[in-house]
Amino acid sequence: MDLNSASSIVLQVLTQATSQDTAVLKPAEEQLKQWETQPGFYSVLLNIFTNHTLDVNVRWLAVLYFKNGIDRYWRRVAPHALSEEEKTTLRAGLISNFNEPVNQIATQISVLIAKVARVDCPRQWPELIPTLVESVKVQDDLQQHRALLTFYHVTKTLASKRLATDRKLFYDLASGIYGFACSLWNHHTDTFLQHICAGDEAGARNSLERTLLSLKASFLKEHILFKYLYIFPSDNVCRDRLEKTIILFTKVLLDFLDQHPFSFTPLIQRSLEFAVSYAFTEAGEGIVFEQFIVQCMNLIKMIVKNYAYKPSKNIEDSSPETLEAHKIKTAFFTYPTLMEICRRLVTHYFLLTNEELTMWEEDPEGFTVEETGGDSWKYSLRPCTEVLFIDIFHEYNQTLTPVLLEMVQSLQGSTNVEDTNAVLIKDAVYNAVGLAAYELFDSVDFDQWFKNQLLAELQVSHNRYKPIRRRVIWLIGQWISVKFKSDLRPVLYEAIRNLLQDQDLVVRKSPIHVTSFICGGLICNCLFFLVNMQIQPYVGCLVQYLPLLWKQSEEHNMLRCAILTTLIHLVQGLGADSKNLYPFLLPVIQLSTDVSQPPHVYLLEDGLELWLVTLENSPCLTPELLRIFQNMSMFPNYLNMSVTISVKRH
Repeated sequence: MDLNSASSIVLQVLTQATSQDTAVLKPAEEQLKQWETQPGFYSVLLNIFTNHTLDVNVRWLAVLYFKNGIDRYWRRVAPHALSEEEKTTLRAGLISNFNEPVNQIATQISVLIAKVARVDCPRQWPELIPTLVESVKVQDDLQQHRALLTFYHVTKTLASKRLATDRKLFYDLASGIYGFACSLWNHHTDTFLQHICAGDEAGARNSLERTLLSLKASFLKEHILFKYLYIFPSDNVCRDRLEKTIILFTKVLLDFLDQHPFSFTPLIQRSLEFAVSYAFTEAGEGIVFEQFIVQCMNLIKMIVKNYAYKPSKNIEDSSPETLEAHKIKTAFFTYPTLMEICRRLVTHYFLLTNEELTMWEEDPEGFTVEETGGDSWKYSLRPCTEVLFIDIFHEYNQTLTPVLLEMVQSLQGSTNVEDTNAVLIKDAVYNAVGLAAYELFDSVDFDQWFKNQLLAELQVSHNRYKPIRRRVIWLIGQWISVKFKSDLRPVLYEAIRNLLQDQDLVVRKSPIHVTSFICGGLICNCLFFLVNMQIQPYVGCLVQYLPLLWKQSEEHNMLRCAILTTLIHLVQGLGADSKNLYPFLLPVIQLSTDVSQPPHVYLLEDGLELWLVTLENSPCLTPELLRIFQNMSMFPNYLNMSVTISVKRH
């Protein structure tokens, strides 16, 4: 395709392709599709979308066709691939000038440059990164912003590659540009602060945009940014960008902690001070926003729960890096700090909000659809606070159990229905006791509590007491698989029957939680008998159900014990055919017999029996079965013996 003669023709067809008249639009699209594989077509598109005098819609369409062509024809092995000569010309033209005046087109150009970089950088395009670095240094605001935008998309795309050779190339690239990117972030943050002090909102907004594109990390600057957050009203563009900058900062920390926990060790102390200060003290009141609180709590959770920071029971087996991280954690989480976090989680974050109470009244169906599944704790405040409470209570239960029990003790007896705050506090404390049910097993006489207080609270019919009725039946559901005498169940069933007739829809739906656990146990018991009755024809349906039940019972280890017992009977009934269950069965055994995992306290005994039965019925030892023996190194000798004997039989 001759560029000089073709440019006007392609421009005319692109113009027709932006028409609202389908009679004009359709033929134009067909013509452009035919040109996709013609040599020189993408050079013409480049000339068109970089010509700022042309219609914006036409230029936009030219960029999109160019971007789509990269996906289809840029790689050497692609059918109708672009020639190396044309690609060389295109690469040079794409980075010849970062002066696109239209934001949307500038973003598309940055994305398409990143797409080319994914294939060609650095081998076929070694000049890309040096050109971007130099362009970012220019004084012209527009060129600097466009270069930063491209720099961001290129870095993001290259970081997403997963092959070992690509990871090595990105490591070398990152080592060379990391310091430069950090200096950029520091420079633009300082510029933002200077504009704020001078009252220049437009300048501050521009600086923040550049800060977002060049952000890496700096604790000092983050604290300073918060000081200026309150200056802007909630609907101000500058505040929106400032909040995005702060969130991006915390995301960098979270990703760093997730990918490189030991490299993160020097930041543990400052990260905890930073997150706890804003989420659990007066320092954050009036300036923090919900998404940032969620990020802070996720940061605390990931540090508390990180297995890289937990020493082995035998300290000598722990690495120096683990011991160092554990030492920092222990020094930070003192009794006063833990007590304040626990109390604030319960009495502040667990309280039903005005928005939730309004939703309860106006949309009870929507209110009952709780967002607690999957990864909702990473993004939503209520699931986030509850997951953090569970993890921190598990890690420091000896310290926090007396704190929570004291809160429970202060709420004995009925609560004044006219005191809305007291009702909400009791709801929050009961929520905490339910979430910590397994940790409180030896500290709470739940049967007596049920008889002496909870049962009476279920019978308070006042409309303002409905949060307590709902919470109490939920609380019983949490404890029923932990500690609840069977002779109390008739009384419970009667209470459930009454709640099913409650005037409030949310309360009426609450007993479902309790009955699901009761039924789950009954189903498992029934399965024991079915296996003994030779149910091979029905194993398919059963195998589909058990993995789902296992996943849903992740936080309910007593129910998982029942599932393990079911699997023991199932393997015995199937014999050698049980090998068909290995994709589900072996990960269950692996988790249940791993003493480094918290659930082993409940699952180990049944898990060992299931392991033994599986070995005894295995036609041969598979690599997957042998891999589970890594868990034996952590067992006492007497536990090793029975499993080892079974192996020798094979």
